[in-house]
Formats: sequence, structure tokens, C-alpha cells
Amino acid sequence: MSDDTATAEAEAVKLSKEEKAVIDALEKLNVVQLNNVVKFMESEYGISAAAPVAVAAAPAAGGGDEGGAAEKSSYDIELTEAGGQKIAVIKVVREITGLPLGEAKAAVDNAPKVVKEGVPKEEAETMKKKLEEAGAKVTLK
Repeated sequence: MSDDTATAEAEAVKLSKEEKAVIDALEKLNVVQLNNVVKFMESEYGISAAAPVAVAAAPAAGGGDEGGAAEKSSYDIELTEAGGQKIAVIKVVREITGLPLGEAKAAVDNAPKVVKEGVPKEEAETMKKKLEEAGAKVTLK
């Protein structure tokens, strides 16, 4: 299902020739270079790629009841540590969330971070397995 959602979102946004050129250039950057671009944009324009992820994570922290953990039907996937293979982890985060490269990288860099909320148990376990295979440490909440 998440692949269909990501595909639908990608199709909904039409980029101009210039915008596509920017995306192509960003995709060619290594992680350090991309990090520098993100930091520059944050300082120069006062924006933060991590803000939507942080806002989404806040209600999950206060709303849980640990006594009912065994009866949960949906889980939040928290990236607790990126591990040594950050690029591989960023790719998996992009795959499971549909986030743009910069936001996925920011989520990985700012671990621990909830990267996906309200996921059914089987899907959450599959996503956890993919992230762990990429080298990340993951907690289901």
C-alpha cells in the first residue's frame, strides 16, 4: 500500500524543467554534500526539513498507554539509531515513508525519530526488518 501512496503523491506533483534539474543535481550529491545543502537552506531561508516529522511524533509520545501494549493493532516505527550504513538506511526510510531525500536524511540524522505512525502489526514488522537489514536499530511502539 505504501508504494501506491508514494507513487500517487509523486504523480500529483508536476515539476518544471528547472525543478527537475535541481532534483537531478541533488540526487547526485553524496550524504555530506546533501547535508551541507540542507544546513545552508535551513540557515539561509529559516526552514527545517525535520519539522513535519517532529510535529507528527509529538502526539504519539503522550498518547500511549503501556498497559495495553499487548492489544495494540497499530504501531509507530521509531528509528532509534541509524547505524554505520546511513545511506542504505536513508534509502529504506524513503521507500517506506515516501519522504523526499532531504526529509528522509534529516529523519535519519535526528534519530531517535518516529518515521511512520499507525502501521498495522505485520506491515510494521516488515518495515522494521527492512530497516534493520540496512543497518538501523528500530523500535516498534
